[in-house]
Parts: sequence; structure tokens; C-alpha cells
Amino acid sequence: MKAEIISIGTELLLGHIVNTNAAFLSERLAGLGIDVYYQTTVGDNPLRLTKAIKEALKRSDIVIMSGGLGPTVDDVTIETLAKLAGKRLVLNKIILNDLKAYFKMKKVAFPEETIRQAYIPADTKWIRNMVGTAPGLIFEVKDKVIIALPGPPREMEPMFDKDVRAYLKKKIGASCSSFITRTIKIAGSAESQVNRIVMDLLEMKPPTTVGIYAKLGEVTLKIMSKYPDESRARAETARIEKIIRGRLGSSIFACDGETLESVVAKLLTSKGMTIAVAESCTGGLISNRITNVSGSSACFVMGLVAYANSIKEKLLGVKGDLIKKHGAVSEEVAQAMALGMRKLAGTDIAIGVTGIAGPTGGTKSKPVGLVYIALSSKNKTIVRECRFKGSREEIKHQASQVALDLVRKNV
Repeated sequence: MKAEIISIGTELLLGHIVNTNAAFLSERLAGLGIDVYYQTTVGDNPLRLTKAIKEALKRSDIVIMSGGLGPTVDDVTIETLAKLAGKRLVLNKIILNDLKAYFKMKKVAFPEETIRQAYIPADTKWIRNMVGTAPGLIFEVKDKVIIALPGPPREMEPMFDKDVRAYLKKKIGASCSSFITRTIKIAGSAESQVNRIVMDLLEMKPPTTVGIYAKLGEVTLKIMSKYPDESRARAETARIEKIIRGRLGSSIFACDGETLESVVAKLLTSKGMTIAVAESCTGGLISNRITNVSGSSACFVMGLVAYANSIKEKLLGVKGDLIKKHGAVSEEVAQAMALGMRKLAGTDIAIGVTGIAGPTGGTKSKPVGLVYIALSSKNKTIVRECRFKGSREEIKHQASQVALDLVRKNV
């Protein structure tokens, strides 16, 4: 079956909001074996929205819309769908009670304009919103389906996963193919390097294909297998994954939803090891990423943003003469920061990071993007010199990625 996604909102067209809903829905539909060939973004305009829906129904079996279900006058999705389907709007008392209960729970006076969200087209299936106020709607028009979902991702995503997914699985029944994906994440290698290693796999044709995607400080390979038989799809995905692992080895740090920080935290915890981080140019980003992992208190002891040289000296024991001789951004200072941090925190491992994140502060000998990352453990001290490109935030992220990968490979 074919599906189409319509994202509604003038703010999307103006670039005020990034359209993450389309990506989410496409991924979920692919997981159900439903092909998505078109995505459309349209503003809060009834005429243009009507045209977009009619065009979508001509070429797709399922149309999923997000946005325009709010209580304000520019939320036109419900009225547009009702007019298109030739149905009148009727008050749904269950939805109205849900709305009143929602605002009572928040201890806010009930906004009268919110009553608009309780009026839905007659004889239309609806989906309860467990997070916000706007209900979802399902229109069955002959052999076509229109599903309208709220725009806010925190409302739309759980609604799809809890209700829409089950509805679609039942709707498509035996016609549903099994679409199995596996995302393999790689650190420490450029996209061009990975491309050379797996070029033959990237040239594979359906039903099993491999795609390559570059992210900041990371390369991902996505295996996609689509077969009528789920066991065949899983077997083909596993076969290709085995080949990729054989070629890329330790460059692979995670699969699917895992992150580099979650892998590092899990690895340290499993070995009963502790870590502390002394950061200058990354400003606490490495510590933040590790502590974003639930349970990281088992391995993470402390983080210190030693931005000023005086703090490097007073708290980390970095010698002032060392800074004067080599500069705060140097291999020697990064190493001293890591050693001092391990001594201060009493951990098994410590990281020290110093660099120039830019956009100012660089020189010919020490340009913007120059970062030194050191790891200190009981048995060894390692220092990496890195030269990153990008904005200040991008340089900080890349430095944090290299630091975490250095830990992963040396515990």
C-alpha cells in the first residue's frame, strides 16, 4: 500500500519550526511495510489544504496529516475535512469532558475557545489524546483512509504508536509486507572511507538495500529488507549486518537507538569503572551527554568546566609554567588536565579537553577547530590532536564525540 504525508502549518513553510513529524511518520510507515512516495507541506489555508488532500487521495491509499487541530482560528484541518467529506460538525461530549479534565488537572481555568476541539465531523472515528487536547481523526472514504493527527510531536508520536499503528496493521492485513531495518553506527571514520569499504553493498538492489548517511562525527549504514515473510526479511538483514561487522570491526559503536554515550556508560558500568571529565572548550558537553544516560551515576563521578587558566592551575594542578610555555591549547595541557582530574576525582579514567571552538581566538599556528583530547588511566595516557571544521557548536559536538569514542576504545 502507498501512503502520503501532509504536514500543515504556515510556520513550517516559513522555517520557524523544523518538520520532524514527516520524518517520524515516514519511518513508522516504512516499518509497517507501507511505501511513502510523497510528502507535502501546506499552510493554514483551507483552499490549498483541500487541494493537497484531493491530490493525495488520487495517488495514495492512506493520507496521514499532522497539524491544524488546535483551538485557534488558523487551525483549519477539522473544518476542511468535514467540508470535503460532506459532514457536519457535532459536539462530542467525551472529548469535551477530556478537555475540561485536562485543564482542571493543570489547575487552569477552562478556555472557552478550546470547545472547538470537541466538535468533530459526524460519524467519524476519533483517537483520544493522552498528552494534550486535540483528538486524532480517522476518515474512511471508500477504499481510502485519511488520518488527522495533532501537530506537536509530543502529542502526535504517542498517538501514532498507541493507536494509529494498530489501526493500520489491522487495515492492511495480509497485504502488509515485513520491512526490517537495522542502523549501524560508526565513529572515527569519514563517510568516504566507509563508502570504499562497503561500496558493493551500497549497490545492492531491493528487496534488500544498504544506505549510507553522514552525521556530525558519525557515519551510519542502514540495512533495509522488505519481504512478504518476516523471517526472510530478518535473515537477510542479519546476513548483511554480519558482513558489515566483519569489514568495519571496532569502528562500529552501536546499532539502532543506542548512542555513543549510552554505550560508554554501559561499558564502564559493566566493568565497574568510574570516569571524570575536565573540559575547557566543550563547556561541559561531554559530562552532559554521559549524565543524560539513565543509570550513569554508577560510573560518572564528576565533571569540571575548567575554562579559565586559573582554574586549570588551582583545581587540576596544571602548572602555570606549562601553560605559559605551550599555551592552554596544547597536548601538554590536555594531558595535565586529564591527570589532574583523575587525581582530584579518584576515578579509573579521566578525560581532559582543551581547544579553540571559534569563531574567534584562532591563530595561524593554532587555528579554530584545533582541539586536544587526553585520556588518563592507571596504565596509560593518550592524547589526540584533532582539527575540526564547522560552527562553534559543531566543533564542540565533534570534540565530545571523539572523547567518548576514545573512552570506548580504551576501557
